[in-house]
Amino acid sequence: MGGMVRFVHTADWQLGMTRHFLSEEAQARYSDARLAAIGAIGRLAEREHCEFVLVCGDVFESNQLSAETVSRALEAMRQAKVPFYLLPGNHDPLSAGSIYTNGQFLEERPPNVVVLDRAGAHEVRKGVVVVAAPWTSKRPDRDPVAEALASVEGWRDGDSVILAAHGGMDVFPHSPQAHGIIRLADLRRAMDRVGFVALGDRHSATEVEDRIWYSGSPEPTNFDDVEKDSGQVLVVELAGRQAQVRPCRIGAWRFGTIERQTDGAEDLADLDRTLSDLPDKTTTVLRLALRGTLSLTDRADLDSLLDRQSRKFASLRLWERRTELAVLPADGEFDGFSGFVGEAVEELAGRANTGNEDAQQALGLLLRLSSGARA
Repeated sequence: MGGMVRFVHTADWQLGMTRHFLSEEAQARYSDARLAAIGAIGRLAEREHCEFVLVCGDVFESNQLSAETVSRALEAMRQAKVPFYLLPGNHDPLSAGSIYTNGQFLEERPPNVVVLDRAGAHEVRKGVVVVAAPWTSKRPDRDPVAEALASVEGWRDGDSVILAAHGGMDVFPHSPQAHGIIRLADLRRAMDRVGFVALGDRHSATEVEDRIWYSGSPEPTNFDDVEKDSGQVLVVELAGRQAQVRPCRIGAWRFGTIERQTDGAEDLADLDRTLSDLPDKTTTVLRLALRGTLSLTDRADLDSLLDRQSRKFASLRLWERRTELAVLPADGEFDGFSGFVGEAVEELAGRANTGNEDAQQALGLLLRLSSGARA
């Protein structure tokens, strides 16, 4: 086999991650799915005859997780049998109190799990080398990639060399305060010695350049305006400096957005049908960006629709930042009120027509209460 190798490149498992928009029940299922992805990756590695799985950072959401999460993760890797090489990232760095050095992890770590806990070369077998750039703190004062590359001596011609690193890259937008930014120029200079650069941090599968890839997260973590092509891992076949990369879908969950013009009962019925026809609702997190003008009756119907449909989804909610619904009283909606109440309704209706949300909500409540009384 020499230096030829086939492996799975993955990253950003972030086991123990929570999402604020999930209910307690949905969060439990989401956490289970992130753990189940380990088994799916192991089965993929076996089907594809991969020698190992390389996890490029953020295996865990943090260094402070429940003992149950750590145990279940290690057991899933044990059951998968294929070797797993774990690179500490910014969420789970090799700092004081690291998850990788605590007693439980060391006691329960199976033989097929290897932590890439030092910068530099780790020989997987003769002819195959992983050059690791682990994070040693959340705010490293040195460039982990440059340190890892500088520490390697005695590069052998014909070896398949894989650089395993984690972090944002200077060619992508990032916070000015971001730490661990990888410089593409440094990677380019190393590509005459490195066969493949396996990166973590971006949750979207991304080909930066030939032989330089982010694998993305095996389960999505954010909506489709933020993450593209998440829910995948990469099967990489490497021979020296020739690499073939194939994305493979792993994720069971979906984070999506529906944008709609919504101007009345017909549009609401169409939205209801669209939501009803979606598959796999229990593993779908959905945001609605609605625009249009509704009567108070229509708005009450929308609230009822959302309440009914949301019980079927992992999460279903309005995307407030992108939702622009004007709610205006329709002719005849309050004809049954007279006297003092009628005057108050007329004043509220006038305010509602100018876009006053408090007035719109008050009229909506009055309409619902009056409808209930008449029923």
